[in-house]
Amino acid sequence: MIKIYNTLTRKKEDFVPINDKEVKMYVCGPTVYNYFHIGNGRTFIVFDTIRKYLEYRGYDVKFIQNFTDIDDKMIKRANEENSTVKEVGDKYIEEYYKDADGLKLKRATVNPRATEYMDEIIEFVEALIEKGYAYEVDGDVYFSTKKFDEYGKLSGQNLDDLQAGARINVDERKNDPMDFAIWKAQKPGEPAWKSPWGMGRPGWHIECSCMSYKLLGETIDIHAGGSDLVFPHHENEIAQSECRTGKPFAKYWMHSAFLNVNNQKMSKSLNNFFTAREVLEKYDAEVVRFLMLSAHYRTQLNFSSELLDSAKSSMERLYNAVFNLENLLKEVKSENFTHSEKEYVKTLDSYREKYIEKMDDDFNTADGISTIFDLVRDVNTNINAESSKELVKYALGLIRELGKPLGILENSTQNDLEAHVEKLIEDRQNARKERNWALADKIRDDLKAQGIVLEDTPQGVRWHLKND
Repeated sequence: MIKIYNTLTRKKEDFVPINDKEVKMYVCGPTVYNYFHIGNGRTFIVFDTIRKYLEYRGYDVKFIQNFTDIDDKMIKRANEENSTVKEVGDKYIEEYYKDADGLKLKRATVNPRATEYMDEIIEFVEALIEKGYAYEVDGDVYFSTKKFDEYGKLSGQNLDDLQAGARINVDERKNDPMDFAIWKAQKPGEPAWKSPWGMGRPGWHIECSCMSYKLLGETIDIHAGGSDLVFPHHENEIAQSECRTGKPFAKYWMHSAFLNVNNQKMSKSLNNFFTAREVLEKYDAEVVRFLMLSAHYRTQLNFSSELLDSAKSSMERLYNAVFNLENLLKEVKSENFTHSEKEYVKTLDSYREKYIEKMDDDFNTADGISTIFDLVRDVNTNINAESSKELVKYALGLIRELGKPLGILENSTQNDLEAHVEKLIEDRQNARKERNWALADKIRDDLKAQGIVLEDTPQGVRWHLKND
């Protein structure tokens, strides 16, 4: 039984979808006014992995991730680029897909754009006004937070505490300082749509409520996003949605923790802000995914070049095992399982069971990865040229199988590893010619740490993989 930590109840709960094996999942996507940064990347990788793991466990996941393509940031960027909001949105949605594909994110079932749902958003706002949960003032429409008795239940704060601690722009037109805009009257030079309240555009929160409602229905299984969205975005989504339908908006609320850079919160002011594209120029997607999944998704994770290098070495160790098994397939003579090998397969299967046990516990990818390393150590010790082809194939398939939900161990190995090692051997030979012994030794030691042993022979440098 999969268990999920539900932000709403603040405890782990058994995962029981509304409709048996069908899962309706909504993850808040990017505001498309720029390239997404690596902090966003962690959130995208986390919920991509959770989706893939649910599919691995036999669920049919309808996965919705929206694009916010109309808001203040979009308008500001359009003005800066002497462009239109639509042109900015089109540009950065295209760039999003390039980087998302680069990170090996599986395409969403639907990526709705807010501007494509304007009629539905207006209808949603009208319904809230009719039910008495929203009111219009000079072309703006506000949601009345005090009309929703459970406001604050996701963030765990009552309305009075929220009001006292919030930084709210004073607007005397609102009935209450905590009321928030669900429709905004047009300002000069802004894009706008015709509505019963005049020309205007939707507020951010109403967009997600509407797209989730239209694409997934009144109650969904999982709503997810970064922890910074708990309040006010997700809190306001709950209020709007539940006031319209009178039903729970989502059964499970999931939130990923922040990504720090060199032990500091990532921000432009500290100049420690990296786009996913910048990182992917230096590191393979699987290395980035490995680092992001090496900690539990609810734990803050540090991000640095040193940790990426460590992740790269770890991935190389795993790929060395895959490479070794693929080579064994060419060497082994025996075809079928022996009796003892059939018994050993039970040992291999126990790693799958352990992996599922760890991942079922609120998607503990860190322990899932550790289990793959345990499997690899066992395989390196017990499978060799005397093994049967059937056993080698089984072990290789199992390693690949457990890596797939994490989005790792999916690359080819033969050409990649050989080219990698041969290039470093060439660099080491050049260093020795230049009598740079320190660099030559470092290259040898780095390769050894990756499980690759160099041997200097009269015929030249040879290399082979060592067992753990």
